[in-house]
Amino acid sequence: MSRHALIVGIDNYPNAPLSGAINDATAVAGLLKTNEDGSANFNVTLLKDVQKKAVLKGEIIKLFAAASDIALFYFAGHGGIDPFGYHIVTPDMIQHDLGVPMSQLLAIVNGSKAKNKIIILDCCHAGGIDETALMSKGISIYLCNGVTILTSSRASELSVESNGQGVFTSLLVEALKGGSADLNGNITPGSIYAFIDKVLGPHEQRPVFKTNISEFISLRNVKPPVPHEVMNNLGVFFPGREDVFALDPSFEDTNDPAIVHPTTLPYADAENVKKFKQLQQLQSVGLVTPVDRPYMYFAAMDSTGCKLTTLGKHYWKMMRHNNV
Repeated sequence: MSRHALIVGIDNYPNAPLSGAINDATAVAGLLKTNEDGSANFNVTLLKDVQKKAVLKGEIIKLFAAASDIALFYFAGHGGIDPFGYHIVTPDMIQHDLGVPMSQLLAIVNGSKAKNKIIILDCCHAGGIDETALMSKGISIYLCNGVTILTSSRASELSVESNGQGVFTSLLVEALKGGSADLNGNITPGSIYAFIDKVLGPHEQRPVFKTNISEFISLRNVKPPVPHEVMNNLGVFFPGREDVFALDPSFEDTNDPAIVHPTTLPYADAENVKKFKQLQQLQSVGLVTPVDRPYMYFAAMDSTGCKLTTLGKHYWKMMRHNNV
């Protein structure tokens, strides 16, 4: 699979220097190069302090001209607005020519041969790339199939730096490290947006997410929160989707007469304790829930049981299908 990323960070603006854009770009580039296990991921081109609009535009055209499986463009720096629209600002800016117009960026991406096209912008007025489509008649009035846009702020908003890093990209980095991974360890543009949007909460800077795709692609893979061998046991613990896995005190490892606290028969059994710990892992990610008790501990000690949640039933079906 051919995956190419152009990562750009610009700090050195003549009249308004930044302190975190290059740090941000370097961090994102480092994460996209490999998956968590060290396997190759994106073929990354990292550009720092690109001075000229023509150079940056040329690199963008080059990225999206190839028939890649994924072409990803990330930019950290200044964004600007003038009567003609929104712009990625370059250091050679002059009045009425701030840099690369977002309308042109969107036109380049819409015309790309790449199967999946992703734009991630961390700059002021970044959300203007979506509004630009409406402002620029005849250039780009929609997102072509396979295009995804993720921006640090809405068109009318500034993007904030803090402690040498953009607020948005600091969260993007945490998402790429695994904060937004699904139960299979996949990190998608949609999961990244959901993670950032949730963490920002009521913050005045709001991210924007737009996409026209039929399925999400993984931008990076990390170790899943629950090991695959435990996930595969969903079908072992629950032969049917509506089944209840019966628990009793022998599943709780602290229910042991060697430990000085109240215990009850049947005492902890090593094999059951092993199963219970796996069930607790599955419960921690929302796949299993105790029956008639608030916690798995009490479900074991009171001999009720546990069952699949709605999400658990979905993954149960996936596991069964994959094992056929």
